[in-house]
Amino acid sequence: MEFEVYSVDETTQLGIKLGRLLKAGDIVCLTGDLGTGKTHITKGIAKGLGISDNITSPTFTIVNEYEGNELKLNHFDVYRVSDPDEIYAIGFDDYIFSDAVSVIEWANYIEEILPRDLLHIKIEKDLVKGEDYRKIILTPYGDKYDYIKEL
Repeated sequence: MEFEVYSVDETTQLGIKLGRLLKAGDIVCLTGDLGTGKTHITKGIAKGLGISDNITSPTFTIVNEYEGNELKLNHFDVYRVSDPDEIYAIGFDDYIFSDAVSVIEWANYIEEILPRDLLHIKIEKDLVKGEDYRKIILTPYGDKYDYIKEL
């Protein structure tokens, strides 16, 4: 599925819609260049899960945990991870194989350790179409994520 958005608000709104659909144990992997909106989509997902906390990118801590109305959110930023052993050391498997929703920014940095079933979201800029234009491509891996067709 592809979406075109023209503002940060539209990016966040797409995240909210997705967050309302996510289920326990879902894994959302975000990729895209710096400044494409990975954290904005994560903020929207958090709102969709009923999380009112201020969502910030856990660049130096690797993971932040948030309590939602029904589901917990594990928000990873693996931009600074140089070796998969670093992420295993924080208990990565315990996080992603839990009942929480896990969102992983810069997932391409650790793709060799990701499970096969996941929802990949690639965000692309096109400055010709505008500073805030983004093409957001959702690709489900595994039948578990068929519900995104409802977006």
